[in-house]
Amino acid sequence: MTDYTLQTRLWKLVIHSLLIFGSIMMLFPFAWMISTSLKGPDSIMTESVELIPRRQETAEISGWVKPVYKVSVNDTKRRMALTRTLDKGLAEFTDPANPAQTVTLPLHDQTSVRPVSLRWDNYPEAWKSQPFGRYFLNTIIVAIITVGCQLFFSSLAAYAFAFFRFPFKNALFIFLLGTMMLPQQALLVPNYVILAKLRWLDTYLALIVPFTASVYSVFFFRQFFLTLPRDLHDAATVDGCSHMGFYFRVLLPLSAPPFLTLGIFSFLGSWNSFIWPLIVTNSTHLRVLQVGLAYFLSDAGTEWGLLMAASTFSIVPLVIGYFFVQKKFVESQAMTGLKE
Repeated sequence: MTDYTLQTRLWKLVIHSLLIFGSIMMLFPFAWMISTSLKGPDSIMTESVELIPRRQETAEISGWVKPVYKVSVNDTKRRMALTRTLDKGLAEFTDPANPAQTVTLPLHDQTSVRPVSLRWDNYPEAWKSQPFGRYFLNTIIVAIITVGCQLFFSSLAAYAFAFFRFPFKNALFIFLLGTMMLPQQALLVPNYVILAKLRWLDTYLALIVPFTASVYSVFFFRQFFLTLPRDLHDAATVDGCSHMGFYFRVLLPLSAPPFLTLGIFSFLGSWNSFIWPLIVTNSTHLRVLQVGLAYFLSDAGTEWGLLMAASTFSIVPLVIGYFFVQKKFVESQAMTGLKE
């Protein structure tokens, strides 16, 4: 083995180790959220860090080994599971290899026993405490309509900037990009006033219309359209194809990668939107999921187990959806870097 090959393998080992460590750091908050959602109030506010929820019991024996305990049966040390505690300092043990075999033995030396305790009832309790079904429906409606409109209108604007010739085109595009420098917080009050004048507050229009176009989406689409041969547009124009005909028949079939990429990002942004829906809606039946979680936090008080349960099932649709589109998303990310 040459030194070069050894160095390459060592370098790959270091890179993969760093990636694995980074993945663990990224996934740990989600694991902690799921773990907390399965804990009771007495298991959350503890000094020790436990990903597997356990409950403290008064029954204790010596020589314990989680989750199977070494007990003496007929002067022979055997590994048996604690089934239940009985009165008068007795406990019932079961042989894991033979569940039908149980023995009753006295407890000794008071060594802590903490069996696994999963509070699955946190999930139905959290679901019933707030109208999360309505929150999910509102979020899905707003996200789907917003993503569809944003992709359509942004791609149309990008089509014009990429293929049309008109005065001050470059200056207008630079001005459009300049609006991306404005912080979103600075636009909250003007947008709110405009919607108030239109009497759209506390309606679906307030949640959808301001996001039907995106400057970043226009920029992303334009950069992709510029990689396509302009001869396609010229040939279609010579053949008598209209602008919308070229858009639907030629441009859209070739633009699956940017549409899928921006569609995923836009859907995630709409799903996780909080500040704007909180400002423009007051009715319970119009609340989206993130706003519902905020109200649930204030209503539930210190019920962190219920809050984590609600947070867990709020991200389940995103996780499931990502597994379905993961392959296409990776392909789209790779194809957006190609130029034919």
